[in-house]
Amino acid sequence: MADSPALSRHSVWCPHVTVACVVADGDRFLMVEEEVNGRVAYNQPAGHLDDRESLVTAAVRETLEETGWTVALEHLVSVNQWRSTEHGDGVVRFTFAARALSHDPQRPLDDGIRRALWLTRDEIASLGERLRSPLVLMSIDAWLAGQRYPLGLLHSLLDEDRFP
Repeated sequence: MADSPALSRHSVWCPHVTVACVVADGDRFLMVEEEVNGRVAYNQPAGHLDDRESLVTAAVRETLEETGWTVALEHLVSVNQWRSTEHGDGVVRFTFAARALSHDPQRPLDDGIRRALWLTRDEIASLGERLRSPLVLMSIDAWLAGQRYPLGLLHSLLDEDRFP
């Protein structure tokens, strides 16, 4: 019975797949202040991968939706796996380095996002438990240490234009 395809299909573990961007401007990093489960938290621009969306497209979209900044991805910084303390589910997070191209201060931000702001690494570290996850500072430190991988490591066989 355990070898039944129907049973095994329903028991497959499916983590949340998320994307995030480290966007640097000199010694400051683009961050979002957001309300999460009734508390204020700080994160990089980040969010969930949508069905039929490439990782690269998701990272650019989430950054625009949460900050009003249009960015160009330059590198993959890290891929991290962890268990969220917010919901208890597994998360696989792809973090990218991005360059800010333009800002639309009139663009409405996603629900729950209070504001976008630029903070130094020390200011971010001083937020401590107010960081959305340990991955926030880990990814900034990885970027500061020069950890960068070519975007060519990622391949998408999705034809996003075909799926509105």
